[in-house]
Amino acid sequence: MKTSKGVQVTPYRFDTQVKHSIMGLHGIGGSASSFAPQQAIASEQLNFLAWDMPGYQGSPLLSITTFESLARRLLDTIDELKLDKVHLLGHSIGGMVALELAVRAPERIASLSLMATTAAFGGRDETFKKQFLAARLKPLEQGKTMTELADEFIPEILGTNPHPQALANAVESMKSVPVDTYKTIITCLTSFNRRDHLSSLNIPCCLIAGGVDTNAPAATMSKMAAAIPEAEFHTIEPAGHLVNLEAPQQTNAILQSFFNRHIQ
Repeated sequence: MKTSKGVQVTPYRFDTQVKHSIMGLHGIGGSASSFAPQQAIASEQLNFLAWDMPGYQGSPLLSITTFESLARRLLDTIDELKLDKVHLLGHSIGGMVALELAVRAPERIASLSLMATTAAFGGRDETFKKQFLAARLKPLEQGKTMTELADEFIPEILGTNPHPQALANAVESMKSVPVDTYKTIITCLTSFNRRDHLSSLNIPCCLIAGGVDTNAPAATMSKMAAAIPEAEFHTIEPAGHLVNLEAPQQTNAILQSFFNRHIQ
């Protein structure tokens, strides 16, 4: 379904009479379909929806893309769906958007689940940001397609023993991302920093790291969890950056346990 502002939302399960709803927020190379393995978490007490970030799956890019504008559009979506509070489930940059909204409007967030997500982009060195952007954007500037980029990039971020469908699903999602969207969101990524706000989060939080993820290392996420008052931390050892696709059963078991304790 599509909101009045063009945001595409996939309702894996959506009963307006159900009090609790999860909203899945995908990563840069993903889409709402990235959460297909997690639809098993839905129940008679828990809806599961996933959005396509502005610029994805035919939705328009925002005129100015920042974490503030993405969080505001997410809140608009939550309002239009007439949801009082939501359980945000974010992967990678989707987790950053979730964290941004949790800082800005904590009264609208029932819980926060962050997978392969950090509290800030990279280090404090501006040189690192410039090098990162150059490395990610140069192939496109040299004429490579998103299909070629996906075929090269996705295998590099997977762990040692991914679910058989993980590679194919992730490549298919990334291939569908428009080039302008990819460039815009990658650039936005480098501006994120909510390190100093972690201690002010007074909502239940669940952090899940892939044990061999080098983009959001388990050690970094563990420190992040320690800074949040109501956080629990889990590592899935064989998984890389696409932890929910690579290890769907383990991920779902962790999330199911977490949500069962916070939907009363």
